[in-house]
Amino acid sequence: MALDALDARLLLLLTDSPRLGVLECARRLGVARGTVQARLDRLTEKGVLGGFPPELDLAAMGYGLTAFAVLEIRQGRRAEVTEALTAIDEVCEVHATTGQGDLFVRMVARDNDDLQRVIDDVVGVPDVLRTSTSIALSTPVRPRVRPLLERTARD
Repeated sequence: MALDALDARLLLLLTDSPRLGVLECARRLGVARGTVQARLDRLTEKGVLGGFPPELDLAAMGYGLTAFAVLEIRQGRRAEVTEALTAIDEVCEVHATTGQGDLFVRMVARDNDDLQRVIDDVVGVPDVLRTSTSIALSTPVRPRVRPLLERTARD
C-alpha cells in the first residue's frame, strides 16, 4: 500500500503525540474528523498501523544490555526454532536472514551473567547448530520511520 502525503502527516502526528484523539488530529491537519477516521481505519486494515504501544526504555526496566546473535539452524526447522525462541522472554526480535547464519536475534539481559543465561537458553533450543553473539555498546540510531514519513509528506 502506498502512503500519500496526508497519510504520512497523520502518522507523523501520531508518532509525536500517540494519545491524540481523532478530532484533535483532524483539527491539526485541517481536515474533517471523518477523513481522519477513514484514514486510520484504512491504515489499520492494510497493516500499516499496528497500534499505539508505549515506547519503553528497556534499560530503565533493568535490561541495560542488548545483544545480537546470528543463529545457524538445521535446514527446514525455522518455524520450530522461532517458536521455541518466542518462549525466551529476553528475545525481543527474530529475523530470518540471508548470508551468514539463518536467524538474526535481538535479545536483552540485565548484565553479563544474565546474558550468559539467555545465550545458554538460545543455544539449548533444538536445531540451533551454532551462534555468534555481539553485545551492543550503544545505539547511535534508534529504530525509526520518521525520515520515510517526512519524505512521503513532502512528495
